Amino acid sequence: MNSSGSFLKQSAWTLSLLLRMTALCTMKHLCQATRNENRYAKRFFGTLLTQSTQKWLFSPFWIVVPDSRKSAVFELTQPFCTDEKSRAQPKSKAAFGSVGRRIPYRILHVISQDGESLGNMHRADALRLMDERGLKLVLLRENVEPPVYRLMTGQQIHEEQLKRAEKKKSSPKPGVVQKELSFSSAIAKNDLETKTKQIAQWIEKRHHVKVTIRQAKGSSTDMFMLFDQILETVSEKATYLSKPKVAREGVSTCILRHMSDKELKEHQKMEIKKNNTVKKDENKDLKSNELHQ
Repeated sequence: MNSSGSFLKQSAWTLSLLLRMTALCTMKHLCQATRNENRYAKRFFGTLLTQSTQKWLFSPFWIVVPDSRKSAVFELTQPFCTDEKSRAQPKSKAAFGSVGRRIPYRILHVISQDGESLGNMHRADALRLMDERGLKLVLLRENVEPPVYRLMTGQQIHEEQLKRAEKKKSSPKPGVVQKELSFSSAIAKNDLETKTKQIAQWIEKRHHVKVTIRQAKGSSTDMFMLFDQILETVSEKATYLSKPKVAREGVSTCILRHMSDKELKEHQKMEIKKNNTVKKDENKDLKSNELHQ
């Protein structure tokens, strides 16, 4: 009995030692594998968290992510919800144009082709109205309740796109200073020269210059000719950012900017070519006069 009991104790102790050694070896291999694959696992779960844009139908849960920097082989991350992630990401502004039949909102506020409010209606009714009138639906304001859509023709959409492109082009870029200058079309010659010198100084500093001319009462001066006259005086360095246009009745505007290095080179080449042509014509005239004499 004693020998049998001793044998059992020794066997239990041996088995316990083997289990401990097996556990240690397993822990060692897990730690090594964890160190090698830690960044890949984190990258995978990080992508899963940031790129999910739809709300999960199940409740938040815990994810096991290996962390080699701590004594424990595994750590538990905080529970997450993809709905919160999607709210944190700002929506990119959609380009102005027809939305077709892709309307994610159930109730819309619709404006007619002529700009009159048609009130709130279900999107199915708005689509039916669009089909009946042969028009297109355009999203005007999304951050209101309900979102505002307008029925427009293809021509109206095209004209509005051109207006927005011109406005975006004429608006100063971040870091660019825009100066403004306004005067009457009846401006005196000396005053115009002073204004032109001021414009030249601003252009030299690479500022944008918005010039506004008001049509004086009884004045027959062509405001567009005044714009060209101003540009001619600074043509060596300046060009139109926004060409002259009528802002409203009796008021016209344009925006001047400094030429880019590429534009300056092209302008210099054209000037050289122009001067060479003038010299050739002068030489021909001289030879012609000598022959006649």
